[in-house]
Amino acid sequence: MTPAATTGSVWAKDLSATRLSFQRCTWCGTAAYHRLLCPACRNTELRIELSEGTGTVRYSRTLLRRGPSARNESLIELTEGFVVRGRVMGLSVGIPVGARVQLVTPKDVIRKMPLFRLLEA
Repeated sequence: MTPAATTGSVWAKDLSATRLSFQRCTWCGTAAYHRLLCPACRNTELRIELSEGTGTVRYSRTLLRRGPSARNESLIELTEGFVVRGRVMGLSVGIPVGARVQLVTPKDVIRKMPLFRLLEA
């Protein structure tokens, strides 16, 4: 990644089609997802990094809105230390808390949020 790619409005640019970008504070090293300030020290100097895409389900719920089919919405804690709201493929109910997941796409076509798949235990 070039130095020019780490400044300005980088969220409008797609840094990678298959990896999720996040921010890391240059002062304290805290990882965050789409923030203006560091959540720990309130620093404004955040650099963009790419996540490896593996994480753990911390919370999951089933939504029944606008149609007969159920879908899930989960909070995923990625190994880099930040939490993102996304969906887990396949199951719409019964996603176990603590299950390991892998990123499939950083922005799915329908819901515009990260899409994950369950990893085998």
